[in-house]
Amino acid sequence: MKSRLLLFAAILLCTNLSLRAQEEKPKNWVLSGYVKNLQAVYSLQGIEKPLLDNLVHNRLNFRWYASDEWTVRIEARNRIFFGDLVLLDPNYGDQVEMANNDRFDLSVLWVDKPSWVFNSTLDRAYVQYAKGALEVRLGRQRINWGINTVWNPNDIFNAFAFTDFDYEERPGSDAILARYYLGTASSIEIAANFGDTWDERTLALLYKWNMARYDFQVLSGWSNGDFVLGGGWAGNIKTAGFKGEWSAFIPNNADGEKTSFAISGGFDYIFGGGLYFNLGYLYNSNGTTTGSLATLFEFNLSAKNLYPFRHAIFLQTSYPITPLISGSLAWIYSPVEAQTLFVNPTVTVSIAQNWDLDLVGQLSWNKDQGKFISPFSAGFLRIKYSF
Repeated sequence: MKSRLLLFAAILLCTNLSLRAQEEKPKNWVLSGYVKNLQAVYSLQGIEKPLLDNLVHNRLNFRWYASDEWTVRIEARNRIFFGDLVLLDPNYGDQVEMANNDRFDLSVLWVDKPSWVFNSTLDRAYVQYAKGALEVRLGRQRINWGINTVWNPNDIFNAFAFTDFDYEERPGSDAILARYYLGTASSIEIAANFGDTWDERTLALLYKWNMARYDFQVLSGWSNGDFVLGGGWAGNIKTAGFKGEWSAFIPNNADGEKTSFAISGGFDYIFGGGLYFNLGYLYNSNGTTTGSLATLFEFNLSAKNLYPFRHAIFLQTSYPITPLISGSLAWIYSPVEAQTLFVNPTVTVSIAQNWDLDLVGQLSWNKDQGKFISPFSAGFLRIKYSF
C-alpha cells in the first residue's frame, strides 16, 4: 500500500508540473518524457497463427535542482499491455510487476485483467549531493560501469540485454554510490546495493584513469555470492575505436563451483558518408554450447551470464539514408552446436519535430536435427512523441 501511494504521489507531481510548464518556464526543475505505442507481431515455433501484441508506454522524467549541491531525480514508467501474449499468460501481470522491482517495491499493478495489464513503476528515484570533486547518490539509479557497446561484464549492478531495444534508459538498482574525481580523466567510485542477503548484494570499488590516450578501469568487490574482479579499456587503433572489458566471478562456497569468466571486446569505425561499422565478441563461460535461440528471452541475465551461449560474435552496420531516415542491421552469431543466428534490422524515420517512427525486426535461426529452423521471429512498429 505504501508503494502504491508513493508511486501515485510521484506521478501526480510530474503530471502537475507538466501542466504548470505550459504556463511558466521553470527555473530550478526540468520535466521531459515521451509517449509511444509499440505494435508487435510474433511467429513462434509450435504456434500456427502469428501473435499480435501492443504496448502503450508513457515516461515522465523529473529533475529538481534544489540547490547548487542537491538534485532530486524521479522517473516513472506507465505502461499498458494488451494482446495475445497477455491473453495466453495468466501470470503476465505478476511477471511485469516482479521485473520492475529491485530491493524496494516501487511498482504498482493498477490493472491485472486477462485481456490487459496496466503497470506503473519508478525506475529512477534518487537524491544526489555534489560539491567539488565529490558526488554521492542514494536511491534507485543506474550504476553504469560498462564500457563496451553490446556486452558489459563490468555492469555488475544492472546488466541489460541487447534484445530489449524498447528500454532505452535501461534498468536501475536500489543503491548508494559515492564518486570522487581525482582529475579530468580519473576517478574512484564505491557502490553498494540494498539486497536482503549477501547472495543478493553487490558491493564494489571502481578506479578509472587515462594513460597513453586510453581510458582504463579496474573493479573489485562482491557480487551476488561471488568475489568479482574485472577491468576494461577504451581507446583507438589509428582511427578505429577499440573497447573491451572482462570480469571474473569467484564463488564463495564449498560446492566445487568453478570461477566464471566473461570477456567482451570490439572495434567500431565510421567511414566517409556516415557508414558505421561495429564488430564485437563475447566469451561467456556460463553459456551453453547446445540448445536453441528459443532460450534467448528466458535465460537468467546477469553480468556473469550476458548471453545464453559460450561464444557470440556481433556485427552491426548503420547508415543515414537521408537526413530524416536511417537504417541499421545487426547480427549475433554463436559458433556452437546449434549454429545460432540472431538478426536485427531497424529503420528509423523522423516524421516530424519530436515524432519518430521505427520499424524493427528480430529474426532467428538455429540448427535442429540437421536442419535450420526459426524458433521465433518478430516485427515491431513503434511511433514515439517526445516532449
